[in-house]
Amino acid sequence: MKKSTQPCRINFRQNSREALQNNSLRHAMRYATDTFRDKRLNGIQGVPFEEWRQRASDLKISVLENLSGYGDQFAANATRRGAIVHRAVDAAHARELVGDILHDHGAIDVVKAKSMVTEEIHLNKYLDDRGFRVIETDLGEYIVQIAGETPSHILAPALHKTRHQIGKLFCDKLGCDFSDEPHVLTNTARKVLRPEFIKADAGICGANFFVADTGSIVLFTNEGNGRMVTTLPPLLIVVTSIEKALPSIKDLPLFMRLLPRSATGQVLSSYLSIISGDQIPGLPSGSRRLHVILLDNGRSEIADGPHREILKCIRCGACMNVCPVYGTIGGHAYESTYPGPMGVILSTLLNGLERSHPLLDATTLCGACSEVCPVKVPLLKLLYELRERRVEDGYAKSMERFGMLGFGLAANSPFFFETGQALAKALWSLARLLSPVTVNRLPVPTDRTFKRRMS
Repeated sequence: MKKSTQPCRINFRQNSREALQNNSLRHAMRYATDTFRDKRLNGIQGVPFEEWRQRASDLKISVLENLSGYGDQFAANATRRGAIVHRAVDAAHARELVGDILHDHGAIDVVKAKSMVTEEIHLNKYLDDRGFRVIETDLGEYIVQIAGETPSHILAPALHKTRHQIGKLFCDKLGCDFSDEPHVLTNTARKVLRPEFIKADAGICGANFFVADTGSIVLFTNEGNGRMVTTLPPLLIVVTSIEKALPSIKDLPLFMRLLPRSATGQVLSSYLSIISGDQIPGLPSGSRRLHVILLDNGRSEIADGPHREILKCIRCGACMNVCPVYGTIGGHAYESTYPGPMGVILSTLLNGLERSHPLLDATTLCGACSEVCPVKVPLLKLLYELRERRVEDGYAKSMERFGMLGFGLAANSPFFFETGQALAKALWSLARLLSPVTVNRLPVPTDRTFKRRMS
């Protein structure tokens, strides 16, 4: 494949350098990821987690082998329950479908529950440009929305902010008195958002799973906003991607055990919602009209390719919380909807190497991400393969290619390898002068090599 002349739009290394200079960001990231990691470890104690992981992996593989079939089965059963199911081939098509549905129902005020798929298709900006009024109601999403930012984590969108920063943001944007107490900030957001639920013409949400044999949508949430968005407005639009299928409702309990433990360390999420069709006559809540949009956006092509197992991902965020790169620089450095190890892989496959190949620097290849994934996505293997492809397709920098070529030649020759060790020690001071930021982060060459110590 020839390298395109179109410039790459992601400057990951520059973004990372800037993030490393932000002490507040680094403190917030370290505290948050350490907390998530510890809670996960506590959550999996005393349960057959490895057995669950294998079962979930096998099931997700079976889903990838029949994506279209499960999508068709879901559509048929959801339609029988009164829902209207749409297929979107790409992001633009999905945006247009949502806009047209809202327009056809005369909806203006829209409340949203957290949805990474709608972030992927940049839905909010599209709707804002068309005159709709869209309010994010997840607390983290609401924070980044009024801050004019994008989410930094797929579970906790405002993970990168300290409570002092959030307090100042609320003070500036909402006109309230400053406070950095979490319960005060939460109550402030509740007072602002509650009227929005009442007057909303439509709700928009994503889905953790959709169930083929019942035509149901499944949502795991820890805030009551998810229930409000999906039950109060007369119109509900669910936007989800095609790989989130479960064959049967009987498969759900396995993921009820895996997802919360891997995400937040909880035995169960605070809310588990299963939505099947329109409002049942006689019940006081539930949308009177349900639309479901199944988004492809390149996933069918990924499912037919060598990196298909990334589509097993259930968006728990566990890989991010153990990643030394993500835990240091946060999500915004990736310039992508999906950061962290799974995000590097998925973004590269969805957007192409041409745009996303710098993201492949965002890994130490330590393998911690593969060890914690609840559905056994081989993240390390996929990262390694994509880095190989980056070199094969001509996207690696010349300095990197020549450096690795030189190391390969030296490593194959004891004489050249020992000479290189000696030169590294002799020239280390010069290297520090030429590139102090990079070299000072590396260990100083030893005076006595391993070979000399053992001889």
